[in-house]
Amino acid sequence: MPRAPLTVRDLRLHWPTAERRLEREGEIIVTRDGQPVAKLIAYRGETMERPTWSARKHLAWLNRAWRSDSPGPSTDELLAQDRDA
Repeated sequence: MPRAPLTVRDLRLHWPTAERRLEREGEIIVTRDGQPVAKLIAYRGETMERPTWSARKHLAWLNRAWRSDSPGPSTDELLAQDRDA
């Protein structure tokens, strides 16, 4: 028997609790102002592999994005200029 629905606010503020309940019950009805607005259903499919962050790949991306353009002064340089003014 499903428990009482959760509000949108409950989901936002208490996601870990809602996630455990979703795992246990399989579905949760979500309400706003006392009216049902959504049904969350536990995902039982294949897990997706998330790519890991790579500093080398990120640097290569930055080099491609900036090409030969200079990004301008660093934050430290801007702060120093501001303090001198």
